[in-house]
Order: sequence, then structure tokens, then C-alpha cells
Amino acid sequence: MPTSQNRDGLVALAVAAVVVVTVLIGTFAPSSHGRSGPVSPAADASCAEWSDGCTICRRHGEGIACSLPGIACVPQAKQCLRHSGG
Repeated sequence: MPTSQNRDGLVALAVAAVVVVTVLIGTFAPSSHGRSGPVSPAADASCAEWSDGCTICRRHGEGIACSLPGIACVPQAKQCLRHSGG
């Protein structure tokens, strides 16, 4: 049976190992800082009309108007259908 001092040393070693592994993961894991992903059509001011296959949204002077989805529609990725001026 381990003594109290041996057990305390093992606990301290385990805590130190967890800290080191956490720091290494934070250092070497890929991050999303500085990367810009694809812009949503709703956030792209040049996109006048977009759809996810279920609804169609249009940008008007008063704001954005979207249709209602069909009853059994499964949304897909949003795509710009028409850009401003085109």
C-alpha cells in the first residue's frame, strides 16, 4: 500500500502531466484565427437573392424578405442566386 507521501507525489505528477498535455494541444491544434470562411449570402451585401433549396430570400430596400419552406423540405447550404445589378 502506497504511503501518503508517495500518493501525493503521484497526484502532483498527474496534475503536471495534464497541464503539459493541455498546453501542447493548445499550441499545436489547428485554430480558426485569421481564416475567413465562406461568407453567408445573407451577410454578403452584393447578393440580392439566395436560397437553401427550401426558402428563397430577396434583399429589398426595406430589408430582407423570405418565402416559407415546403412541408417536407430539407435545407441545404445557402447559395447566392442573383447578385445586385445582375
